[in-house]
Amino acid sequence: MAELTINADDVRNALNDFAASYEPTGGDRTEVGHVLTAADGIARVEGLPSVMANELLRFENGTLGLAQNLDTREIGVVVLGEFQQIREGMEVHRTGEILSVPVGDGFMGRVVDPLGQPLDDLGPIEAEGRRALELQAPTVTERKSVHEPLQTGIKAIDAMIPIGRGQRQLIIGDRQTGKTAIAVDTILNQKANWESGDPEKQVRCVYVAVGQKASTIAGVRATLEEQGALEYTTIVASPASDPAGFKYLAPYAGSAIGQHWMYGGKHVLIIFDDLSKQAEAYRAVSLLLRRPPGREAYPGDVFYLHSRLLERCAKLSDEMGAGSMTGLPIIETKANDVSAYIPTNVISITDGQIFLQSDLFNANQRPAVDVGISVSRVGGAAQVKAMKKVSGTLKLDLAQYRDMQAFSMFASDLDPATRRQLARGERLMELLKQPQYMPYPVEEQVVSIWAGSKGHLDEVAVDDVLRFEREFIDHLRRKDVALGAIGSTGKLEDDTLEVLTSEIEEFKKNFEPSGKDGVAAGNEEHQAIDEDQVAQEQITKQKR
Repeated sequence: MAELTINADDVRNALNDFAASYEPTGGDRTEVGHVLTAADGIARVEGLPSVMANELLRFENGTLGLAQNLDTREIGVVVLGEFQQIREGMEVHRTGEILSVPVGDGFMGRVVDPLGQPLDDLGPIEAEGRRALELQAPTVTERKSVHEPLQTGIKAIDAMIPIGRGQRQLIIGDRQTGKTAIAVDTILNQKANWESGDPEKQVRCVYVAVGQKASTIAGVRATLEEQGALEYTTIVASPASDPAGFKYLAPYAGSAIGQHWMYGGKHVLIIFDDLSKQAEAYRAVSLLLRRPPGREAYPGDVFYLHSRLLERCAKLSDEMGAGSMTGLPIIETKANDVSAYIPTNVISITDGQIFLQSDLFNANQRPAVDVGISVSRVGGAAQVKAMKKVSGTLKLDLAQYRDMQAFSMFASDLDPATRRQLARGERLMELLKQPQYMPYPVEEQVVSIWAGSKGHLDEVAVDDVLRFEREFIDHLRRKDVALGAIGSTGKLEDDTLEVLTSEIEEFKKNFEPSGKDGVAAGNEEHQAIDEDQVAQEQITKQKR
């Protein structure tokens, strides 16, 4: 029998040759988790020790989930889809991706879900890339002060509560007070800018619908399409039937789509309708994840939920492309209580608020803007010079009118100056009424506010004010005077004022009153009321 000899050098050389020529056959190491429990849109998953916060996970049946709670032994996952099909023991795999949405110009005119998937049966959307939902807001050095106006087309807002590009302006009020109507009118008012073809004027719009009825969202889409505004608008829809996870993510998805255009040097308007329902969805998700509740059962980071979202709206510096994203978050109050938790949070985050009063709405003062507590903290710097000139005392005039109105309810005799002030205030309030889906160009707003604040409507009956305004603007348009100069320069020069004054005096001579209320200012009769009628008068007359 031959002797077996082993040479160490031969063994080493053989191992080196094998290692050099070895090619893996694809047996990659993967982490696999398993579902422990699944209920109410939340799954608890064991395993996956390397998972990241906000990472997308894929269940065995293809459903996606979002990793939220990263505990020692298990993960709390928000199921993005139908959770009824998730079963105990089902495998869960990592995707290695943070939640993101596709972005690009292909989204204009489309309705998508919070994951960027189309909902309008118009085929797939061609994306230009993807953008993470949780994106860092621009830093202080990347921003610029708000200095460009964003016109809403609503007289009461553009005159007294102006909005600038890059501003966050809260729209707050009870249900059924016209919050969505203001947002939709603002989108419609961007149509002329879009059709101009000038990138400096064009504003792309994103409408985020959270927790609304599907029929309401369909109605908004139909209105935008009918008015020709859908071509520059993207609708991110998460209706009431969606799981809480989708409603929580929808505003971030809309913001990511808008930021893509903002960083491209374009101007964006984004509307969050509404953030109350997003906060409620986040509360539901947090409670189901067993996070400790705080005030009104909201989690401790509900302020951060909204602040990190709204801080993404900005006016970028010239070095960053000078783009902008203007935010109009909407908050629904209960019984006009603006001191509740979520309303006070969002008021403190935003740059101003437009408060809609249900009493005004029911009194047919629409839009029902309460100018007393509505404010724009930064928009004044962006207001058109002509509008600033004519509306300077408007807010004060209306405040004095409300005080006088409350006083006159109990006064038996008023001096002529008080009567004139009441008459002018009444006409100004009438002038600020505006039909839905009829935004005014800024030059027409300037002429309208000028006529009211300078007393040119004092001799016009209250019931005739809106007809007088409409016919006078048509008169100016026919004669092609004043409107063009105001619209092109944004200023109200002295020669333009002279033309307007002569034109309105000429127009008043030919204006035919309707005869319903032909009483001129200062001649109204104020009768004393009996004591037993005081209570009834307090109900029927609005006391401000």
